[in-house]
Amino acid sequence: MAPAPLDLPSIAALRPRSLLLTGARGEALGDGPGAVARVVEHLGAMQAQDIASARWSLGVRLPGAVGADIDAALERGEALRTWPMRGTIHLVPTRDAAWMTALMSARPRAAAAARRHQLGLTDADVARGAAALREALTGRRLTRSACLDALAEAGVPPDGQRGYHVIVDAAQAGVVCLVGQQGKEQVLARLDEAAPDPHLPGRAEALGTLATRYVRGHGPVTERDLARWTGLPLRDCRAGIAAAGDAVVAVDTVAGPMLVSPEALEGGVPELEDLALPGFDELVLGYADRSAQLDKAHERAVVPGGNGVFRSTFVLDGRVVGTWRRTIKARSVAVEAHDVVGMGARARRRCERSLAPFGAFVGLPVEVSWADAS
Repeated sequence: MAPAPLDLPSIAALRPRSLLLTGARGEALGDGPGAVARVVEHLGAMQAQDIASARWSLGVRLPGAVGADIDAALERGEALRTWPMRGTIHLVPTRDAAWMTALMSARPRAAAAARRHQLGLTDADVARGAAALREALTGRRLTRSACLDALAEAGVPPDGQRGYHVIVDAAQAGVVCLVGQQGKEQVLARLDEAAPDPHLPGRAEALGTLATRYVRGHGPVTERDLARWTGLPLRDCRAGIAAAGDAVVAVDTVAGPMLVSPEALEGGVPELEDLALPGFDELVLGYADRSAQLDKAHERAVVPGGNGVFRSTFVLDGRVVGTWRRTIKARSVAVEAHDVVGMGARARRRCERSLAPFGAFVGLPVEVSWADAS
């Protein structure tokens, strides 16, 4: 007899295992040097437009790590940030940044090019800007402000959104990348200097690697989830799934056919932890269809206005039940918690306890107050 299709609670439970958000994650990754690199490679890429959220997305997957550990790993180059897909900043494995960006940036670059006329930029301006950035960054790293100054000196006025447009296009062209923060400013480097030993697979291998990592790090997923996450057409995603071979298996679910790694199915449905996740975490952001872990009626509370800004979430039993906002103070972290599903007192206490690892990560006690969702 064929096994029964996976129901939504099973999908909601298996996804945290794939995403390294269950108790087995430490055994899978180990700790110490290289752990951050292993997390990023396992997931394929991690949304990182907000560096504070990205740091905690790493920290929550590395129990016992503190913010300084994540910063040191990124400074060592275990991963870097760039714009490989969907026109947004992601953490990617350092050696894979070049091929990932080349594979997935064509569509966002083409979409952005349509805005150049509005910004008063020509293709020649953008090319001259990329050359100026390459020269300015040779042998050194510069803040975003210093890069904008280099553009101005090259005759490419960076005011308004022009400078940002040129920097992003240069990153998508494989010229520059983000390698750190100086205060609130991004720090940039030449990609070929930040990643001097790049892995450069052929297209078929690249598509297979991308599909393998996405399914392994997010499954169960659909082909459309993969297409949405990568920004690639379905035909490329299907080619990648085929190239992944035995690393990806199909499963029947109540939501239709899905894909998962064989390892994620081992041992049945895992025991889940209560989680306080940052905004933009892959558990919510990494899917076209999030209904297994987030009711559609509550999506607006997590992504207000549907503008791509994801709030931090509380996750109980694999499902999003609330959101939270934090304010770092001198001696504590003030958290304003929002109940989006109508929890009882016991569930709220579970949410409050789930913040303890975050407090340890930032080295401060957490003070929680509850407010109506907005």
